[in-house]
Formats: sequence, C-alpha cells, structure tokens
Amino acid sequence: MDKNIIQIKGVKKSYKTVEVLKGVDLEVEQGSIFSLLGSNGAGKTTLIRIMATLLKADAGSVNIGGFNIEKSSKAIRGLISLTGQYAAIDDILTGRENLQMIARLRHLKYPKQIAEELIMRFDMSKAADRRVGTYSGGMKRRIDIAMSLVGNPKVIFLDEPTTGLDPEARLEVWKLIKELSAAGTTVFLTTQYLEEAEQLADKIAILHGGKIIAMDTLEGLKKMFPPVKVEYVEKQPALEEIFLSIIGKKEEK
Repeated sequence: MDKNIIQIKGVKKSYKTVEVLKGVDLEVEQGSIFSLLGSNGAGKTTLIRIMATLLKADAGSVNIGGFNIEKSSKAIRGLISLTGQYAAIDDILTGRENLQMIARLRHLKYPKQIAEELIMRFDMSKAADRRVGTYSGGMKRRIDIAMSLVGNPKVIFLDEPTTGLDPEARLEVWKLIKELSAAGTTVFLTTQYLEEAEQLADKIAILHGGKIIAMDTLEGLKKMFPPVKVEYVEKQPALEEIFLSIIGKKEEK
C-alpha cells in the first residue's frame, strides 16, 4: 500500500482571468503533519477547498486514501474533515450539543456516546455543558477541532487554525495537532505563522506563483539557505528567513 495518503499532480485553477494554481504537485505521507506555506493570495485555501471536494480543479488529479476525487468524491468526503480559519460552531448550543449535532449530521449511530468520547479525549468535561458563546478563543478552537474528528477522519485539513488566537491558546492548539498526528491522523496545515510550521511539520511545502517551489523537511529546507556565517555565534537560519529567501530567488528568475 502506498504510504502517501494524498497525491496531487498538475492541479490548476483559475478564477475568470486570474490563474491561481498553475500545476501543483505534492504528496503527503499518512499520519504526518504537512504544512503548506505561502503569501496571502498564493492559493493555499483554494487548494484545500479542491482537496475537500468543495471546489473543482480545472485540470490535474487529486487522490486521497486511494480514491480519485473526480470518480469517488463521496468516498473521499467520508475520509476527510475541514476546519477553517474561524470556528464553525453554534455559540447558542453547548459544546456537547455541538458535537452531537455533527454526529447526527454525519448519520452516525450513538451521537451521545461519540460526543462523550470526544469530550473526554479533549479534556472538556468542565466546559461541555456551557454555551459555546461563553468559551475562550482557545476553547472554541478545541471544540471546533473535536467536531472535525467526529466520524474518525483519516485526514484533517486545518486552514490557518490559530489565526487570531493569543500565544497561550496557540500553544494549546499546537499540542492538539501533535496529539492528532501521534494517534495516526494525517494533518494538512496551512498557516501564516512560520514558527508554527517550524514547530509542527514533518514536511513543509512553499506555494508561490501558483506552483510548489520547494518541498522538504525543515532540515532539508535549511540546506537550501546560504551557509551559516560564523562570527561570535553560529546562527541557524529561521524558517522565516528560508521562506523569504526561496520566494525572493523565484521572483528574481
């Protein structure tokens, strides 16, 4: 069996006269945390929407879990879950009610049991029966990610999941993401925070000019950066420096 749960080849997408994706190729290994980086408007969300069957590509192929998105979109929807930049939860309902609602929408048996298991897994017992509107930003994101796991998806897409969170809440989400990967869930993450990718990702891809211009581990990307200058202290390049260096070289060409 192929170790890559996501395989994308030559994906293109245009909006009227604007070509956003110009032939994207990438592979994501099962159970890994994969981070897609790119400037605003680079096409990160467009690519996620295509993989999540919410948007149709103009060209190219997408395979998830062995299923082709053109032929088996329903099967793929059963394997994946998507959490966007803003928590998609009902503030009027309690955390428990939100989880049960998603279980019912997915036509799953025993929604109460499913909700209880996720409440225990995400350590939300104290807040589970409070209205979500009273939750902190970090707790809202926690329940949002828990809702994404209803039905045990093999792949979860997190589109800038820590946008707007304070540093403490961000660290809490990072911990959750690491736990998801450790449990075997494949996490596909887009982020504007380069430190986030640096801390979490097994592999990092940079989307620029409609294509993937670099894809490697953090250590592999560091080797693309100019040699470390030794003065008084040897300084390793941060991912932010690597990212700016790579897209800068691409624009020069």
